Amino acid sequence: MESFGAIGTFLGCSAGFAVCGLLFAACKLGLLYQLFHKVGFISPRHGGESVAEVLRAHGVKYVFTLVGGHISPILVACEKMGIRIVDTRHEATAVFAADAVSGTPGPVFIEFPIDTLYPYHLVSKEFGVKNPPKGLMGKIISWYLTNHLTNLFAGAWETRDVSPLPVDIPQATDDQVQRCIELVSRAKKPVILLGSQTTLPPTPVDDIRTALEDLGIPCFLGGMSRGMLGKDSPIHIRQNRRDALKEADVVLLAGTVCDFRLSYGRVLNRRSKIIAVNRDGTQLLKNSDMFWKPTIAIQGDAGSFLVRLSKGLKGHRCPEEWPQSLKAGDVTKENANRAKADQKTEHHLNPLKVLHHVDELMAEDSIIVADGGDFVGSAAYIMRPRGPMRWLDPGAFGTLGVGGGFALGAKLCRPESEVWIVYGDGSLGYSVAEFDTFTRHKAPVIAVVGNDACWSQISREQVPILGSNVACGLAFTDYHIVADGYGGKGYLIGRKDEDRLNDIIKQAQKETREGKATLLNVLIGKTNFREGSISV
Repeated sequence: MESFGAIGTFLGCSAGFAVCGLLFAACKLGLLYQLFHKVGFISPRHGGESVAEVLRAHGVKYVFTLVGGHISPILVACEKMGIRIVDTRHEATAVFAADAVSGTPGPVFIEFPIDTLYPYHLVSKEFGVKNPPKGLMGKIISWYLTNHLTNLFAGAWETRDVSPLPVDIPQATDDQVQRCIELVSRAKKPVILLGSQTTLPPTPVDDIRTALEDLGIPCFLGGMSRGMLGKDSPIHIRQNRRDALKEADVVLLAGTVCDFRLSYGRVLNRRSKIIAVNRDGTQLLKNSDMFWKPTIAIQGDAGSFLVRLSKGLKGHRCPEEWPQSLKAGDVTKENANRAKADQKTEHHLNPLKVLHHVDELMAEDSIIVADGGDFVGSAAYIMRPRGPMRWLDPGAFGTLGVGGGFALGAKLCRPESEVWIVYGDGSLGYSVAEFDTFTRHKAPVIAVVGNDACWSQISREQVPILGSNVACGLAFTDYHIVADGYGGKGYLIGRKDEDRLNDIIKQAQKETREGKATLLNVLIGKTNFREGSISV
């Protein structure tokens, strides 16, 4: 009897394992899911509609694209749902335009297999095996493909929650903020270095600007934070940063990274108390304990931290003689730069003079898009963004080609603003075709091109170090004619036009207000401005 009992138990376990195995296989093959979620075999709906629904739910107003059959269902569905489709002449421009509009601190990549985007009846035709193997193997292959197709579309049109997911943004703790309050309150010569991170949501940039003005601490603005304090703020220091950092007793790195732009931290005084705030833990401590060491390191949002710091220091202000002394140094340096702008170059126009004229004539609501090397590096010292979020640049790695896309996104978001692209003649080649896009989508911008027929940022170092200008030379190309050909308006400006420079710039502004994208092809000469410096 015990033997029969053992056999019965064994058979029972075997049967149980078999049932579990079958259930597992049915689950993996989607058979159980198909029992409860049906396929709309004759439905004309397609996956592009689902994508468009999610985008609309997330408040997306624009989709930038270069059209292709693999994404046509998305574009058509978005258009039907009221999302504006803006097609560009290069895929990279579409990405840069979205970046200028997105509020997301980095790129997001989502891949849509083409069989998830088209209607069932079209996809099923492509899935069919034209000459399947005969016999059992042919039946297995046909069944597998049919089952896979069924799984793709099972329950596809059921109602789902497409509302945005919560975003987890790291924040400084109350204890960390309090320690910083105590440190700053004792400082005699504090300095704040702002990076692009401070412009990111959720804290409005106007709230950050108010916080900085209440603190009264001298600020150096880098990257997208340029313009945070307006054009002529008494606490915005633009020059002599290295000297200021040598004197500072407290330095607050608000979203600023100790990379090459800060000589990997070597410009920081080892006697200074360093407060570092950054969302990214890796960037927060970059090159620390090698060339610098933070007194307090906070992985958190820099913008909201500054607001909390200001509230905690309410009634306290930085000693006024400190920012005043730095501002006096600013005036001295900028007067010297102005004197350099008045010097004649051997050929063509002085680029510094051109930039000063543009800066003086820019509208107060202007947005500046920087795309280039040498010419743009000079512009960073001379041109003054009028307010927060009015300076867009390629970032730390100098990604050339952002100009067309950034300007397109900026003009669509703020159609009433004057949008300027400051181009080097090298970088212009990446996106000059977007003058066609500006024309078709009624996004008139103004481009000023520093045309010195050279990749000058590279040539500055390559020639003295390696003794050759190979691959650095360009030509004084008629870029203004290219702009004309794409439906814009181009101007060629050389030395003979020096006395009419203001008039030409004003005419370009008038053309833009009337709806025409304009390009100023400015022939410039060489100067020694910024030699040995790094654009930040």
